[in-house]
This record gives sequence, structure tokens and C-alpha cells, in this order.
Amino acid sequence: MSHHYPLFRHALTDTIIWHKGVAISAAAFLYDVMQLVERLPDRPYLINLCEDRYHFTVGLAAAMIKGQCNLLPPSRAPDGINGLADDYLNSYCLFEQPISNIELPAIELNIKKAGEGRINDIPSIDGELLVCIAFTSGSTGKPKANPKYWHDLIISADKAISRFGITPDKISSLIATVPPQHMYGLETSILIPWCSGIAVDSGRPFFPADLCSALASIPEPRLLISTPLHLHACVKADLSWPKLATVISSTAPLSTDLAQKTEEVLSTKVLEIFGSTESGSIASRRTTANLTWQLYDGMSLSLTEHRAYIDGDQLRQTVLLGDQIEQVDTQHFSLLGRSEEMINIAGKRASLGDLNHKLNAINGVQDGVFIMLNLKESETTRLTAFVAAPTLDKATIIEQLKNGIDAVFLPRPLYIVDNLPRNETGKLPKAALLKLLEKQKKTKQ
Repeated sequence: MSHHYPLFRHALTDTIIWHKGVAISAAAFLYDVMQLVERLPDRPYLINLCEDRYHFTVGLAAAMIKGQCNLLPPSRAPDGINGLADDYLNSYCLFEQPISNIELPAIELNIKKAGEGRINDIPSIDGELLVCIAFTSGSTGKPKANPKYWHDLIISADKAISRFGITPDKISSLIATVPPQHMYGLETSILIPWCSGIAVDSGRPFFPADLCSALASIPEPRLLISTPLHLHACVKADLSWPKLATVISSTAPLSTDLAQKTEEVLSTKVLEIFGSTESGSIASRRTTANLTWQLYDGMSLSLTEHRAYIDGDQLRQTVLLGDQIEQVDTQHFSLLGRSEEMINIAGKRASLGDLNHKLNAINGVQDGVFIMLNLKESETTRLTAFVAAPTLDKATIIEQLKNGIDAVFLPRPLYIVDNLPRNETGKLPKAALLKLLEKQKKTKQ
């Protein structure tokens, strides 16, 4: 017999979300949810395209109450949405503003005034409900589908809450720079607040000044959910930051240097989450204290032929991790790099992650990335690099790289670009990099 869990653990009078500076109670949130439930068609899949976190959350909850599955697309591009609809028949989308060239039924979320009524019964959700299908970012190819069930999401959120001590007496409110359609954003900015009883801000500030202002507008103690890309920008900005209890980062490992600078500039402690779309979050660390990762309680790691597998009671099957792992003991491990990022040129081995770290450590480099193309067997493997460095030239960058990496790993060619095509979480989808490469080749001709 399946178990049922409440949609959230707030009291009905608690603030569940801050929307444009207005505190929305759990009862008022439910009113908006139930209003939308009445409008949803009887279709199995909802493609939730809402960018405002409150609107997204209303759509997520309404679909759950209706017994429907939320599809969380890795991109809002029309071709991607239409392709998703082809894979999941009888789907429809929910949006705030119309998106042109989308060829499926759509519902416009029209909340004129958030939380203008009250509902006093908290819905109970079947633990076996397929809440959502999350898709990988596409950084290594075509996005892959990962089904997520309510029971499993609850267990995963509770593990993170326990690890980070996220309770209403320690954390009052949370703000996130990552979108809720991404697994990291869904876990930290929707599920953790629902399961811990804290409030989340509906915004997704991008620029440091906007984030600083948004933090100041919500009650202490505050928790910031972010990424290395955003933290790097915050450290560089000359701002006076509001008091922060904790910063949690993910999507890519933080360097020790960036973690230290973030703790100094933001006067807080910085913690990291390790996980994947396939597994959800599974481990954490405080980078300035220890570079090894500690598994969440109840998780186990095994190595077979240099591949790492993770098990836990929130996982319905063993998950193969995309990273090469060095196991320290039963609860701790070190990351050696993504399996697909390990490269071998002329008998010498390196990881793209380490090369990227050394490239971005060069003074004057704002952003940079190495890529390895799939070459024919008869061709010698070469690396390509894109670098955003307005004050540097190619020769200077190459000379700096020679100080830290073997000559066989020097990029040939190296392209100076205005910026890299990072997505909302700071990742670089492979398709976007290949498009950038084609553009650079045409410009060079």
C-alpha cells in the first residue's frame, strides 16, 4: 500500500513564499493552487514554463493535486519544447507570457493578485505519484529523462534538511539564483522549503546588485542557493552584503580560492552539494575545511571497474555516476573529474575540469572552457578552447597556460569570444558550444 504525504509541512498561517515583497501564507498559496486546478485540462503531462518561482510552484502543486506529471525542460527554446511534446503525447504547457512557435495546447497562468483567498485543507499526495520528469542539461549530448516520484523526493529533501540543519529556528527564508526547472533548483528552492517549513523568495536575481537587494528584503536568518558562476560575480562586485547564515553552491565544484573569497566577502560559511539529475543530491562538503565529500545519511557508494555507483532509500535503482571517484572510506570520497572529461593525448592523461580550472585562474580571463571534439581515428586528438578575456590576446593566454599544463594539452585552436553560451545554471550545453565553434570558423574564413 502506498503512503501519502502532505504537500508541505507549513502551518496554514506560515509564510510559504515571498512574492514581490509580499508574504504569501500557506493558506493563500493553496487558494491560488486550487484556482488553477479547476482550469487544468485532463492531460497526463504539464510542461511548466513559468519563470517566476511562485508561478512555477503553483503550477507544480496544481498538477500534483490533479495527478499529472510536470515535465521540466532543460531549455525554453521552441524546438526543444515541441520535441518534448512529440515524446510525451497529450502534453500541454503552462506559461506566464506566450511563447511563439510552440505547437501544443497552452494554459496562461493569470494570477492577478497572489493569495487573495484562503484554502484551509492541506492536500495529501500519493507517494507513488510521478511528480516530474527532470532532464539532464545536455552538456554531454542529448538531454536524458529522469522520473521523480513524490516519496523519493520527500526522502531526498529530508536528507538534505538533516545534513544542513535547515529548520525554521535556524533559517527563516531562502533565496535562489537557479531556476526551479533544474533538479538542483527544484530540490533546494521548492522541496526543501516545503519539507522544512521555511519560506522561499519567488525571485531569481541574476546581477549581484539585484541579489544584494533581494536578500535585504527577506527576513533573517537567510540562506542563499547559488552556483560558482554567480558567486564569482558576487565576489568581484564591490557591495555591502546583508547578513547571510549560509551559502549553498552546486552545478560545478567550487575552487578552494573562490570558496574562501566568498566566505570573506559575504561574511558567511559556504557549503557545497554534490549530485546529479539522475541521483538528486547525495553528498556535501565545506570546501574551505575539507576537499572530500561526505555522503548523506543512508547513502552507499561502490566502485566497479573504475565506475562509481550510488544507492539509497530515495533511489529506486542503483545509479551510475558520471564522475570518476576515489573512495576514502565508506562515507567519504574525492572527485577526480567527469568520466567523459578524462582525456588521453600522446599517452598523457588529464581532465577537462582541471584544465578549465587552470585556464580560468589566469589573471584577465573572465570565463573560459576547453572542449575535445570527436575526431576521426586517423586524426590526432586536439583540444579547443573558448576564452572571454577582453584585455588579453591569444599568445599571452597560451604562454600563461604553458606554466601549468603539458604542451600536448595546449588548445589548438584558441578562440577569444565576448562570452560563453552558459545556460541558467552556468552550464555549457554541448550543442551551444558546437554552434559557437561553427560561428568562430565562419568568422575566421
